[in-house]
Amino acid sequence: MQAYEGYFQGGRFYTVGVPVRIPEHRRIILTVLDEPVRDENTAHRLAAIDRFLTAIDASDEEVPDFERVNFGDVEI
Repeated sequence: MQAYEGYFQGGRFYTVGVPVRIPEHRRIILTVLDEPVRDENTAHRLAAIDRFLTAIDASDEEVPDFERVNFGDVEI
C-alpha cells in the first residue's frame, strides 16, 4: 500500500512533491481531511497582508478609495 499527500484544485488531484503514476485498475481509498491546504508561501503571504493592514490601521494618513479589481474568480 502507498499513500500520497496532495490537494484538489479544479476537480483534479495534485500530489505534493514528486508526480506519481498510479497503475490502472487499482483499488483506491481517498480520505478528504477537514483542513485546508497551507503551504509555506501561503503562510508568508498571509502574514505580509496582516502586517500591511496593521500598518494602514496605525497610519495617521488618509487611505484613498481604490477601484475594484477583478482577478478571475477573486474580486477585490
